[in-house]
Amino acid sequence: MSGDRITLTGLRGRGHHGVYPDERREGQEFVVDVSMGLDLRAAAESDDVADTVHYGEVADDVVAEIEGQPVDLIETLAARIAARVLARTLVRTVVVTVHKPSAPIAVPFGDVAVTIERAKEPM
Repeated sequence: MSGDRITLTGLRGRGHHGVYPDERREGQEFVVDVSMGLDLRAAAESDDVADTVHYGEVADDVVAEIEGQPVDLIETLAARIAARVLARTLVRTVVVTVHKPSAPIAVPFGDVAVTIERAKEPM
């Protein structure tokens, strides 16, 4: 497997995820970073978007998950995003970080984030 990657950082959407009723009711911004592991040699040789992963479509999918069905935990949101990205044929591995910059924490903080790594099962 090559070490090729496509990375999207700072994808933003408004979601209603969280354990507390006000998080579900009012919603907040979530920020997601996605790094996909795949072999980009064919795309580099052909110079054809059909031989790679269309990162614009991945971005749309990520934001759809952020803005979609609410979940209690950002761990669950990260897993849903990872599964959706891994469903793409060429993607072999994915690292997803979900940031919750407005998390309900009583002390000053810069960010709360969960990062998960997933891979397709060997065939």
